[in-house]
Amino acid sequence: MDPRRNHPAQGTAAEMPMVASAGNGTLGKVLAVALLVATLLFIGVYAGRIVSSATADAGVKGKQFQAVFLTNGQVYFGQLSSVDSSYVKLKQIYYLQVQQTVQPKDAAANAANQQVSLAKLGGELHGPEDTMYISRSQVLFWENLKNDGKVAKAITDYKATNK
Repeated sequence: MDPRRNHPAQGTAAEMPMVASAGNGTLGKVLAVALLVATLLFIGVYAGRIVSSATADAGVKGKQFQAVFLTNGQVYFGQLSSVDSSYVKLKQIYYLQVQQTVQPKDAAANAANQQVSLAKLGGELHGPEDTMYISRSQVLFWENLKNDGKVAKAITDYKATNK
């Protein structure tokens, strides 16, 4: 008889995987727990996105106009929809246009000569369509506009005269 066979710390090559598999049982449990944690995190993040998207969409009053404020200082007015974690969709788009004299005599005269008007998106040189998809990361915030506010009234008047 081979004395190595009876010693538990030593064995043949065929017996070695059994010793190694005892260590793999612990490793297998750790991997299973890690997989479970990763799965729960994924589900939590995905469900959170669905809830936040549904909550944001629910805040949009579909029969009213919204003001969308962007990180670059621009503000667009229109009807907001499809708010999700990637993009927001804006239709019937208007924006403020400031008109001023080209070479004012001084700053005070320049401020007095500025005229602010509401412009409809679509007549610009590049000819955009009346739908805009805005990266969610560029949106600071948005708000519903009251139907009796100046911007909403101006949009309603524009639509009535330009049918």
